[in-house]
Amino acid sequence: MTENAKMPDTGNEMSVRDEELNPTTSHAQDQDAFLNGPNGQDGEQGGARVATSDDVAQRADASDDAEETPKRKGFPLWLYALLFVIFDAAMVMVLQWGVTQSSTRVELSSPLLGVWGIVSKMWGEQNYVFLLNLLLLGAIYAVVILLFNRFWLATPVLMAIAIVIAVIERFKIQIRYEAILPSDLNFLGSNTGEILSFSPTGAFWVISGSIVSFTAFAVLCIVLSHMDGRHGRIFRFRNAGLSISLRLILLAIPCLFLTLYVNQVATVDSWANTFSKRMGDIPSMWDSVYDAQRNGPLVSFLRQLNPKVMEEPDGYSQETMDEIAARYASDADSINAERNAYLNDNTVVFVLSESFSDPARVPGLQVNKDAMPNIREIKSETTSGLMLSSGYGGGTANLEYMGLTGLSMANFDASLTSPYQQLVPSEHWTPTINQMWGAPSNSIAFHPYEPSMYSRATNYKKFGFSHFYTLQAPDVIAYQDKIDNSPYVSDESTYESALETISSNDDNQFIQIITMQNHMPYNSWYANNDFTAHSVDPAAPLDDGERVSIETYAKGVSLTDDATQAFLDELDSLDKPVTVVFYGDHLPGIYSSAGANADNSLALHLTDYFIWSNTASASRGTKNDDSAYSSPNFFVAQTAEHMNAKVSPYLAFLTELHEKIAALEPPVVNNIQGWDRIPEGQSVYLDNEGRPMSEEDFDEETEDLMRDYRLIQYDITAGKNYLKDTGFMTTPSR
Repeated sequence: MTENAKMPDTGNEMSVRDEELNPTTSHAQDQDAFLNGPNGQDGEQGGARVATSDDVAQRADASDDAEETPKRKGFPLWLYALLFVIFDAAMVMVLQWGVTQSSTRVELSSPLLGVWGIVSKMWGEQNYVFLLNLLLLGAIYAVVILLFNRFWLATPVLMAIAIVIAVIERFKIQIRYEAILPSDLNFLGSNTGEILSFSPTGAFWVISGSIVSFTAFAVLCIVLSHMDGRHGRIFRFRNAGLSISLRLILLAIPCLFLTLYVNQVATVDSWANTFSKRMGDIPSMWDSVYDAQRNGPLVSFLRQLNPKVMEEPDGYSQETMDEIAARYASDADSINAERNAYLNDNTVVFVLSESFSDPARVPGLQVNKDAMPNIREIKSETTSGLMLSSGYGGGTANLEYMGLTGLSMANFDASLTSPYQQLVPSEHWTPTINQMWGAPSNSIAFHPYEPSMYSRATNYKKFGFSHFYTLQAPDVIAYQDKIDNSPYVSDESTYESALETISSNDDNQFIQIITMQNHMPYNSWYANNDFTAHSVDPAAPLDDGERVSIETYAKGVSLTDDATQAFLDELDSLDKPVTVVFYGDHLPGIYSSAGANADNSLALHLTDYFIWSNTASASRGTKNDDSAYSSPNFFVAQTAEHMNAKVSPYLAFLTELHEKIAALEPPVVNNIQGWDRIPEGQSVYLDNEGRPMSEEDFDEETEDLMRDYRLIQYDITAGKNYLKDTGFMTTPSR
């Protein structure tokens, strides 16, 4: 290399030394050299070096260095780290403030957890979910800083985003008592203009306070930036390529962590799921607000972004699904040749009776009198039996989902604990049985509680219900009477609201009723309660808490029994055909003595059900032969059989499966429903005599039916919806 060729490097070394001594003068000289070349000539003439992007970056870096005067030294990295943690915690608390609200209607099952509650339980309960939120938001914070390379710019930007999210979440909770869910991202993309219409009362003060708070925070950041000689620039390299490369490498770390966490946190036994649970994440899927309060809005939200629905079954393809559709279409034709009625010939009413079951069937328990004489008599005269429930003390929405779709929780991955929360909001195709009655105006639901629980309001609209009457606007349930000191609307009032709609419409409809009267807890609500309960074993008496709960519950069952009989009597007086499917969703989680014995698992998961038709219906007094045991996924097929109604290929499939397997549910345990996973073990299968069946003992036809069931359910919920346009779900109608 020649001496002349080495000159530019020497000049650069001199320039660096000059900058260190006089950064301002050096910067001006750099600018002049950049414009005119090293010899004061135009950069494109006289053999001078042409300015490159690295030169631009170097000059910009020199400009930043010029701002760091000896009087204002840059903050040390340890101080940046400390401020990072402080601001990260502040943003977590801002998000927590957004969900710190309650509703008087859910305070029994979802007590309010305040802003400080998520922090204080670190030492009170050894629950560290606050630190998990800190870590996740910190990863996002790090990404923003690395992108901007300006601490004092990234910090207020992320704080502004946190405040906006918290305000929106606070408004949504006030209006709908529902936290921000992943499905809201779709709404944001297509209905952004409608968001302002959701502002609740007092929104002006919340927004004004938020603006003032952010302004104060921004001023603080400006002041600190002025005090910081490096003005928040974390990476200061004159080589722009080196700076960008290092930032990209470091950027990959939080991005990779967040990606892996989101992809796996909803999958049982994955590292992210295990880590999240160890940090204190306790999913509370029944109530999105309580879930966000309990576990932090960020943890709650990310957990629902990528749920694992099902493993893809072997052989899944369009060809396979077309073959299944054709095969069961042929079977439907065979069934329909012998049936002359149609499902939509009747108004069909599905009644999910909260926690309804017969206390007399609980092992080791004796109640002084029959709590359900009327329903016992009804069951003896019509299609009826015992329903295998997947829940004990909870899990209502899962039984409800199975009843409305014909799908089974037994086919889902153990990670999918709540289809209403984890699956339905993101589904592109949601075929439900109410759609057999045509237009949404023919599908109406009643639930005397919060519409946001299990995201029902959103899901029922997606299912095609025109009205969902609850305690909240816009569709407020008509009758809301309570009994004595009970906090819940009585079944009598719920029936009265539904009856008013049924009797005022000449068209046949699908009516869904989810009652609340017998929901936990059971705290001596009723006056003049003459029910008593005791253990059949004098050596193992019930403790007072269990005894009081059982006696209160038994009285509630008796009140439901009377109200249901009165409801059916009113329906019987109508001159329009009505068929009612009544079932208890699960036993109450109050039988601690019986639950202590694992041999009682099956008994504690059997509730009562019946299918009844009024006098105006041709199916009055019908009793199906194979009805002794069932599960809610079979109810629609059983209803078609009870009514002698024609079926779709899908209902033909369910009819055939029910002949081989009377009831099926995922593994059951004697504990109140949890939401972190489906219990481990083999799914429960019962034959027509109520005897457990083993998968190893299935005959070839049963194995083929179960294989088809998994393929059908996968296609609908997680696959490519090949069945959608095959007519598989099309039910003959008049």
